[in-house]
Amino acid sequence: MDWQNSFELLSAAGPLASHLPRFTPRPSQQELAQRIDQALADNLLFIAESGTGTGKTFAYLVPALRSGKKVLISTGTKNLQDQLFHHDLPLIRKALALPITTALLKGRANYLCLHRLEGVELENRFNRKSDARNLISVRAWAQRTRTGDIAEMGDVSEDATIWPQVTSTPDNCLGGTCAYNNECYVNQARREALKADILVVNHHLFFADLALREEGFGQLLPGVDAVIFDEAHQLPEVAAAFFGISLSARQLVDLCHDVVSEDLKESSAIAELPTQARGLEKAIADFRLSLGLEVRRAAWHKVVSEPRVHGAIADLKEKLTAFCALLELAAAKGEGLANCWRRADVLLDRLFLFSEQTTPEQIAWFETTARGFVLHLTPMDIATPFRQQVTNYKKAWIFTSATLAIGDSFSHFQDQLGLDEAQTARWESPFDYRQQALLYLPKGLPPPGAGDYTQRIVDRALPVLQASRGRAFMLFTSHRALKQAAELLQGKLDYPLLIQGSMPRAELLARFRALGNAILLGTSSFW
Repeated sequence: MDWQNSFELLSAAGPLASHLPRFTPRPSQQELAQRIDQALADNLLFIAESGTGTGKTFAYLVPALRSGKKVLISTGTKNLQDQLFHHDLPLIRKALALPITTALLKGRANYLCLHRLEGVELENRFNRKSDARNLISVRAWAQRTRTGDIAEMGDVSEDATIWPQVTSTPDNCLGGTCAYNNECYVNQARREALKADILVVNHHLFFADLALREEGFGQLLPGVDAVIFDEAHQLPEVAAAFFGISLSARQLVDLCHDVVSEDLKESSAIAELPTQARGLEKAIADFRLSLGLEVRRAAWHKVVSEPRVHGAIADLKEKLTAFCALLELAAAKGEGLANCWRRADVLLDRLFLFSEQTTPEQIAWFETTARGFVLHLTPMDIATPFRQQVTNYKKAWIFTSATLAIGDSFSHFQDQLGLDEAQTARWESPFDYRQQALLYLPKGLPPPGAGDYTQRIVDRALPVLQASRGRAFMLFTSHRALKQAAELLQGKLDYPLLIQGSMPRAELLARFRALGNAILLGTSSFW
């Protein structure tokens, strides 16, 4: 049958109905798909809100696949990326019988780096026994993997501390000078991406490309005919991060570790390098302590003049300046040390920015974790640079989410990204929440920052978990709260307890589905 449009393809008589046993036509899904058909055909700027249960994914995938255009789809999370690429896209491609090529591209931290793997093996210095065990598993996997995507690795948990040691960042990647450049998994993934009809990325990777943060990685956007953003409500926050400047404890500590590793390989013969690296690590830790013990976010101007913070940042600048000068001498010994010197120079420039008066166009703020910190300079205006990109590339730009409008107005979202001229449309959720859901808000709980908050939450959750006979998903905003809740729940219920970090995410979810009465505890990516 010759299907004329996506509205018909998503009808009760369409091919998806015959490929999905429980497929139910939804008018809102069909109408949304029809509008996306039009946006793709006419290169329109289109913003669509459709409530949970509309079936947004199929509503944009069906038009994308039948458009005949090269389409970039950007999602809010890696989880949705994997869902689209491994499940939804193959299903729709099969139902529509279209010879479409697809590719999945993630940020470089999701791919094994052979250069860094070699460095970890050479250094052979671990803070945890589990890292040594996991390294053996990673090495065995490295011999057989085709993609280098660490999501394949079922034997090592996604939050294992070995991963940052054997993956790269834009800072520590050696680029074309790397001895493993030809075998590089990131480069392989990019080449596949450039050839595909449908390319699936996430928002962080999209903006990394847009901001040209990685050398030679500004080629995705010019090569596509249309861009579709799912979970588009996250875009303003992600855009602000990439159009701004940040400096983290992680960047500085990684620099110290990489210098020691590269010095072992390239033998700078500068005896002070390891000593200065350790001294810089101590200055980083001291600066973190100067910001207070609690985990928080606050304006930078509130703390920068405090004597402890002022002294700690001065010491950090002094140590990093000396380290940078020493690395300049070592740079001639090899590309690894030369790259460390360039990184140190960039980080030093950023550190000095936080010692100067910020402009009215920037917001200076910081956030702390249990052991780390991030300093941020966030631009007040992200609409101008984003609008410029939309204007520069004449193609279809489509934004979808369940939460974009305030009431019936999209003006707030449009103002944030400079999308004043976009067409907009909104569909309510087909779910009857009053009949199909219960919302329980316990009274009398302390503030989330209180020491007994997690204990009190677990106490309130126990009778609910009993009533639901397990079959529950508990989400936490930190790994610390998750671990505390797991300890409090152990032995309290007769249902299986599945805890993020105890096994790879995909295996946890598979077991959760298979068991039928388990309680799954998650944070971070599980949101």
